[in-house]
Amino acid sequence: MTPQKVSTNITVFPSSAEIVPEPLGAALIISAWNYPFLLSMDPVIGAIAAGNVVVLKPSEVAPATSSLLARLIPQYLDNSAIRVVEGSVAETTSLLEQKWDKIFYTGSGKIGRIVMAAAAKHLTPVTLELGGKCPVIVDPTVDLEVTARRIIAGKWGCNNGQACISPDYIITLESFAPKLIDALKVTLEKFFGKDPFQSADLSRIVNFSHFARLTRLLDDPKVSDKVIYGGQRDEKRLIIAPTLLLDAPMDSLIMTEEIFGPLLPIITVQKMEEALEVVSSLPKPLAAYLFTKDKKFERQVVASISAGGMVVNDTAIHLANHHLPFGGVGESGMGAYHGKFSFETFSHKKAVLYRGFMGDLMVRYPPYTTRKQKIVRCLLTGDFLGLVYALIGWNS
Repeated sequence: MTPQKVSTNITVFPSSAEIVPEPLGAALIISAWNYPFLLSMDPVIGAIAAGNVVVLKPSEVAPATSSLLARLIPQYLDNSAIRVVEGSVAETTSLLEQKWDKIFYTGSGKIGRIVMAAAAKHLTPVTLELGGKCPVIVDPTVDLEVTARRIIAGKWGCNNGQACISPDYIITLESFAPKLIDALKVTLEKFFGKDPFQSADLSRIVNFSHFARLTRLLDDPKVSDKVIYGGQRDEKRLIIAPTLLLDAPMDSLIMTEEIFGPLLPIITVQKMEEALEVVSSLPKPLAAYLFTKDKKFERQVVASISAGGMVVNDTAIHLANHHLPFGGVGESGMGAYHGKFSFETFSHKKAVLYRGFMGDLMVRYPPYTTRKQKIVRCLLTGDFLGLVYALIGWNS
């Protein structure tokens, strides 16, 4: 990328300056299973564009895609610049023991902590794309039909909830909840049919381990009587129907863990301002969603909620805008990518100042007389009149 020219100031006059992006060096990219091609190649493109060499470790939970990448990347890309390492825990552990100039990880917070601890041994910078419980705040001013469609598209349309930016729970007024629930039920049936197990548009749960994890959330005694729609399961086919739960306790498993599946709790409050308190009581999410026509409430929510990203009156689509950085904050991650931000996350911005041999101010050099101190003080504070007085020997 072309160096960026920047201005200088009188303190370093005469000079010119620029910011020169340079590659960090060798980058390790550990990708996730839920969008295994996209979440592998997107950061790889940014790393290669920035001039780095890359080792890609695809997720073993998506073995077909991992095998495909291991076969095609050496066939079509420069093998001296990018390598693919397949494997599971042992291979990932071995990779993390090496010294890297950058580590980019997409996945769970649990593994993210392991990655960060390994990187700390070598002071390696990391980008962690994690997740969290992404809230959807819905107030009574919304267009119900559009709101229901967009929530469902972001939840069940995005890999059946197996996405880091998938809506994790809804917050709405107790008095408005019945209308919203009815709209969600009608739209779910319209999208996936009366028997969602026959739908060709619902993703399977990725494996038996994750199926058991989601079953554990549903079988928690604290929420067993909270299911108001769906809940059907077919372990052999790894299918769980779209499921709505009403007012799951905040200390239940489904409200303390990231769901990452087709279950959607709906939490009711008496006032919309209480929704902000609910969101703030949980770790900062990767994404937060708001549905409203109330501009004052919109401004309040945008200003109050800290999240990796936010969408007003839709869900999940912000990642499609490459002009926006995509990344988390707090426990939902650190660093960002997409578009130019991918280039930046794999680059170091090197500051370069150019000078010639003219204009060498002697005030920089000893002995430091009272007059020199006055000149330096005026330069640093921008006191140009005082500088003129000091240069000609007058007292200001």
